[in-house]
Amino acid sequence: MRSLSGQVFLLQSAVAVLLLASALAAFVAQAQRDSMADARNRTLTAAQAFANSLGAVPSLNNPNAAALRQQRAEAVRRAAGIDAVLVSRPDGGTLTRSDPLQAGRHIVRPHVKQAVGKPFTRTFQGPRGLSVFSAAPVRARDGSVAAIVSAPVTFERAQHRVSRQLPVLFAGAAAALLIAAGGSILVNRRLRRQTHGLGPAEMTRMYDHHEAVLHAVREGVLILSGDARLLLANDEARRLLDLSADAEQRHVTELGLGEDLTELLASDRPTTDEVYFASGRLLAVSKRPTAPHGPVGSAVTLRDTTELWSLSSRAEAARERLKLVYDAGVRIGTTLDMKRTAEELAEVAAPWFADIVTVELLDVVLRGEEASAAAPGTTEMRRTAIAGLDAEGLLHPVGELIRFAPDNPVAVAMTGRRSVLVDLSTSDGWRAEHPDRAQRILDQGVHSLLAVPLRARGVILGMVAFWRANDSPVFQDEDVSIAEELAARAAVCIDNARRYTHEHTMAVTLQNSLLPRSIPEHSALEAAYRYLPAQAGVGGDWFDVIPLSGNRVALVVGDVVGHGLHAAATMGRLRTAVLNFASLDMPVEELLGRLDELVAQIDAEETAVADKGQMITGATCLYAVYDPVSGQLALATAGHPGPVVIRPDGTVDFPQVPVSPPLGAGAGLPVESTELTVPEGSRLVFYTDGLIEYRDRDLDTGLQALRAALTGPDRTPEATCAAVMEAMMPERPRDDIALLVARTRQLGPEQVAEWPVPCDPAAVAPVRTACARQLTEWGLEQVTFAAELILSELITNAIRYGTEPIGVRMLRTMPNSASTPGTLILEVSDDSSTSPRLRRAKDTDEGGRGLFLVAQFAERWGTRYTSTGKVIWTEQSLSDGITLEPEASGEELLAQWDDTTL
Repeated sequence: MRSLSGQVFLLQSAVAVLLLASALAAFVAQAQRDSMADARNRTLTAAQAFANSLGAVPSLNNPNAAALRQQRAEAVRRAAGIDAVLVSRPDGGTLTRSDPLQAGRHIVRPHVKQAVGKPFTRTFQGPRGLSVFSAAPVRARDGSVAAIVSAPVTFERAQHRVSRQLPVLFAGAAAALLIAAGGSILVNRRLRRQTHGLGPAEMTRMYDHHEAVLHAVREGVLILSGDARLLLANDEARRLLDLSADAEQRHVTELGLGEDLTELLASDRPTTDEVYFASGRLLAVSKRPTAPHGPVGSAVTLRDTTELWSLSSRAEAARERLKLVYDAGVRIGTTLDMKRTAEELAEVAAPWFADIVTVELLDVVLRGEEASAAAPGTTEMRRTAIAGLDAEGLLHPVGELIRFAPDNPVAVAMTGRRSVLVDLSTSDGWRAEHPDRAQRILDQGVHSLLAVPLRARGVILGMVAFWRANDSPVFQDEDVSIAEELAARAAVCIDNARRYTHEHTMAVTLQNSLLPRSIPEHSALEAAYRYLPAQAGVGGDWFDVIPLSGNRVALVVGDVVGHGLHAAATMGRLRTAVLNFASLDMPVEELLGRLDELVAQIDAEETAVADKGQMITGATCLYAVYDPVSGQLALATAGHPGPVVIRPDGTVDFPQVPVSPPLGAGAGLPVESTELTVPEGSRLVFYTDGLIEYRDRDLDTGLQALRAALTGPDRTPEATCAAVMEAMMPERPRDDIALLVARTRQLGPEQVAEWPVPCDPAAVAPVRTACARQLTEWGLEQVTFAAELILSELITNAIRYGTEPIGVRMLRTMPNSASTPGTLILEVSDDSSTSPRLRRAKDTDEGGRGLFLVAQFAERWGTRYTSTGKVIWTEQSLSDGITLEPEASGEELLAQWDDTTL
């Protein structure tokens, strides 16, 4: 009943009840009046009809007509619907009664006396209640009253018809109430659908709020119909659009708005915060359709942005500047390359801040040196980067060394250590330096220049110049702070790159000084290499090719853990140690064992002073010795990838090599070694892990790629290195890459001669004779005397101080080129572990002078130990071998040494 429909239903019910009561009262009163009138009429009519009927008078005096008279009276009563039809004489005697048994009785009534002459009707209160009584005279022929006919009827009988109409009346009232209730229910449902379930209170509150918000909000609101007619406009919309009072119900084209705004309002296109000019204001217009939440149409909101426009423009400019500074912090200094950093500065500033940006740096800075090393007051700088408009033909190109005149704004900013902002059209100093170039620049629309020093740690590294042209506004004072912020960020990055360049140059110089300058040419093999340091800095990878005695050669590849100067220095120490150990002709496993001890000692030393430097965690190394006589390759590896063998038929093989722990982690355990038989013409490939393994490629994938790069036709070592680097080298290597490729050669039987020597001094002469004969066959007569002398001394020492078996081997290596002549190698072996040593013999000593002769005639000589004894060897060059006449005396030979040489 709290709803509007319930209240309407109550009102309708009350009205219906009131109307029903009034109608009932009126109906009852009217019915009573009509019933009384009807009763009078019916009783009077019945009385007159009976009185005036034919035969009424004759029957009065006929005793035999009583029954007929009674029947006629009963017929009249029934026809008239009254209680009775009474016929009586004037004297009161009754002729008919309602009860036939009482007929003939004499009744005196008051009305009898009055019923003389004319009919009448009266109302009286009888024993049966209120009754209506009518009487009519029956006149005789003479006009006298022969009888009186009375027709009474009670009021209750008269009301019987009215009572039969009351149920119909009440039924109609009930139907009216039901119809009212149904109508109320339908109205309630309709109202709930229309009001979305809101009651009167909510509707009232909503309407009040709607009115308050609609007219109090500082935002214009328009409601448009589907045919673009204005249905509603709040006060703010009327103010913003300057609408007339009768604007509502008019079409938007009749409101006098701008063409663009009118087109938007008349269309069905929704929009959000589009700016339009109307009535002298900038309005942000948003439009949304009202369907399906309401009737077809649209709702439009208007906001006055006139005052905010200039503020937002300034805020947008500030936002762009902040974004520029943010982008500079993100994009400048992504690498440790000074040129790239300068390019990033130019690319960030152009074209968002300036149309053209140029960057000049001091030459000493580009070399990685301190800027303070430049001459005081210098204005000579090298253009490092340029970006923006096509200014290559106008401005100095990148890479050119520019000497700015003292009056040039760049020079003024350089010497004054401050930013300089000039209007180029009025700058005489700028125009005077290169008048023709300056005029071409002005003709291209360049009008404003802002020169800012690149300063880091209080030192100026160079200059950055910002140029604006054409429609770009001239630089303002607020632009100077942005330019200085950009320059400051870039200067720090350039200085970091300079320091890195300085350190990297030092490290590369150190590394290059520690690595082999070139690979020595050797008759046992042909070798080529590639070495690529990491982008992040030099590392500890190294390689080496070391000639050994007996025309053997050692191949070494190693990798020190870590990067930087410390790794490079450690690499140099290990390479020097390998060279020294190799000169002792150690077996490969023993050499790596000694190197493991050295790395462990270095590691221990670094650990003791860990607070003063970086601690070494180890290294890896692969050491191999190739013998061209036997074709054997003895090798051992300490944590390093094994070699690749490419056989002459092109087969690529990764031999299984026992791998010992990395150097420094062996804990004194013995190193395992192995031997391979390598056919002549095979290629041996040694490499470091930087070639096959990096961030986006695992070890197995790298090995497969290496196999694919090595597979193919026969190539020289140099071509093999080029093919491998082209296929395997990453774009930005994060680790050093060392690659060593060697093609093997072998000495043929015609280049080797061997003789066993009995342990008898008399055997020296036959061996010496055989040696001379072999040299003659080889065409080496010029070295025969020296060779015989060396062999005599070495065989004599072996017979005197060594043990059997004693053997002599003579090797002849052929020259590979004009710069590498062949050599003659003499070797005397025995099973003794004692080694002769060079000493100064006293005047009274009978011996001790033979090794002086050996050292004189041989370019190199030495001792190497084998698993059963030793080998004393000598080498003689075949290009400028020493020749000596047989007549030369021993005193002449000894005279060739002085005390210093000895």
